[in-house]
Formats: sequence, structure tokens, C-alpha cells
Amino acid sequence: MRQTWRWFGPVDKVTLRDARQAGVEGIVTALHHVRTGEVWSKEEIAKRQAEVRGTGAAPTGLDWEVVESIPISESIKTQTGDWRAHVENWKHSLRHLHEAGLRTICYNFMPVLDWTRTDLTWEVANGAKAMRFDLPDFAAFDIHVLKRKGAAESFPEAVVEEAARRYTAMPEARQKQIAQNVTAGLPGAMESWSLEELRTQLATYDGISEETLRGHFIDFLSEVVPVAEELGMRLCCHPDDPPFPLLGLPRIMSTEAQYRAVLDAVDSPANGVTLCSGSLGARPDNDLPGMAERMGPKIHFVHLRNVRRDTEETPCSFFEDDHLAGHTDMVALVAALLREEARRRAEGRADAEIPMRPDHGQDILNDSERGSQPGYPAIGRLKGLAELRGVMAALKATAA
Repeated sequence: MRQTWRWFGPVDKVTLRDARQAGVEGIVTALHHVRTGEVWSKEEIAKRQAEVRGTGAAPTGLDWEVVESIPISESIKTQTGDWRAHVENWKHSLRHLHEAGLRTICYNFMPVLDWTRTDLTWEVANGAKAMRFDLPDFAAFDIHVLKRKGAAESFPEAVVEEAARRYTAMPEARQKQIAQNVTAGLPGAMESWSLEELRTQLATYDGISEETLRGHFIDFLSEVVPVAEELGMRLCCHPDDPPFPLLGLPRIMSTEAQYRAVLDAVDSPANGVTLCSGSLGARPDNDLPGMAERMGPKIHFVHLRNVRRDTEETPCSFFEDDHLAGHTDMVALVAALLREEARRRAEGRADAEIPMRPDHGQDILNDSERGSQPGYPAIGRLKGLAELRGVMAALKATAA
């Protein structure tokens, strides 16, 4: 697999020099400053490519290889407002990226919130800091802070009772911290929500069921996938994070069956999967090595990280564990992906090598002093990449 590294542009406190020292082969980035729904211009794409490559006097030796992500507007997801214009803009962005030589585009179709955590610096047993989703804390936010109508009906009775106990004892500062964490939005993006804005956004999904949202997604794919296929590009949808319904919103990319529904509905080599082991691993019924085997031909991009679930129920609390710890058998998953690469090489596929990145990482050593994007420390990701690199090397040596 091709080893890549997510970089959030010049504002990123983890530099391209850091990435190069980590030994990565390519960069994953996006135009985070362009508002959702607008076209990514040729000029802005070229500017970001130049930033990644470095100047003539100080080249990085790296290139922009994977786009993560072109955001999809809420208008497209709900099919309201300027959604048709936003779809056309998305297609224009694809064409501009193709002209610049980019071929792999990661995106997601999560409504309102692109990822959700209650804690961004939760302390694990060895003192490292990890991101965590705590179900009772989230329920306390949903029921007692956001005060969403019908929120209590979304959780098991025991969780509702625990949420009430926690909220009663919760300082106002902790209430604000959870609200800020939950509404943080897409990493690196401009958008985030206030509580009132979040309530307004949630209201736009009134009456939109899982089936309706899936239909809207298929409508979107029916428009953009033919363009991507014509250009020889690969679109790969990131799963829901976490992979179960929250805030009364539907989720449509949380299980293998849900992926299969949209892959079959728009059957094209350009319509594919971002296999995120951390997101999908928060459900005990998701078999990651098996999913890699069965969906292998459609996997265009891989995020490798691990989570440890508190219980074997869905939904559940979990935290982001070491890359080789947690509940996903990472060695088995990497082995399945390497077998898929071998199969592609035997077929003569041009995309035989699958780009991967060490997704997230715990803050260790002096990571917390850098002020990097939550979940994207320098040393924590370097540690994860080194572990994954060792697994790949061992598996390849064994197979030789």
C-alpha cells in the first residue's frame, strides 16, 4: 500500500517537513478554505499543489495524491435550495482536479456532522491523550443541553438514566466543552455550528428517512460517477463516524450492506469505498478483514486506525486505541488488503497499489504542545505508521 499523510494546508501545525521525516510517500489534503458548494478553481488547486511540492530551493519531495475531501452540501443531501447547482459545481471541481493530475477523491455523505466525539483529549492508561465517544455524555448533551425533541427515545433506558445523573453533576464548563466537541464539523473546514444553528440544521432533515437519504445519495452518484468514470477518476465514500444514528439523523454508510446498496445502485469502477477501519470498527457487527475481502475491488483508499469499544452493543462508547490494539484485527485487515493488491496486479489494474494513511493517533510525548488538528498529531501518527509499516513488511516477507 502507498503510505500517505493527511495535511491541512499551511495552517497545519504538523508540517510537510514532519511528514517527510515520517517517511510518507504522498500527501492527502483538500481546499479547506473553499466554502462547501463552491467550485474548486484551477488556480487554487495549483496553489495547493505548489505548497505541497515546496519551492525550488526547498522541495519537499512530496506531491498531493489523494483529495480528502470535496465536501457535499447539506442542500445536496436534502435536495433543497441550490442543490442542483452544487452538484454541477462538484462536477466542475472533478474536472479541474483531473486536469491537475489528481485521480482519487474521498468524500462522505454524513448529514450535518462529519464526525462526532465527546472528548478530544481523553487520557488513556499510559497518559496519552485520545479521542473518545462517550454514549452517556452524548445523551446528556442531546437530551439536556441541545434539548432535542424526542431525544430520550433515541437511547436505551439505562443510558438515559445515566445521562441524567451525569448532567446533574456536570459543570457548565464541561457542558460547553461537549457541545464544542460535538459541533466541531469536518476537520480543517470552515464550518462549525452553534447550538441554535445545529437545531436549525437538524430541522431540515425532518421527514427524511434512511431510505430517502439513500435515494438522494444515489441521485448524486448518478450525476457525478459518470463524469469520474469518463475522466478515469476514483470516488470513494468514507463511512459514517460513528457508524450508527445520532441526533435523530439517518445513517446510510455504516455497514457492509449499506455500502453494497449504493455500489450496486451505481455500478461503476469509479464508484468505490474509503475503508476506514476506525469508523467501521465502532460497530461490533462490522467484520473489517471480511469487508476488505468482499469489497476489495471497490476499495480506492484506506484509513487505518483502531478503536476499543466499551461494550459489544450498538450504539456504544469507544475510544481511539493504538493502531495495533483495539478490537479490529489489524494484521488480518492489512493482510486482506495486500492480497487485494496482489489480485489487482495479476489483473493488470493501473490502480493496483492502494493509498493508505495512518488515521488519527494518540497525543504522545510533546504532541499536545503543537496545537495540531484533533486526532492528527505528528508523533502519534508517526508511531502508528511505523507499526503499520512493520506489519506490511513482515507480511510481505512471509509471502515471498
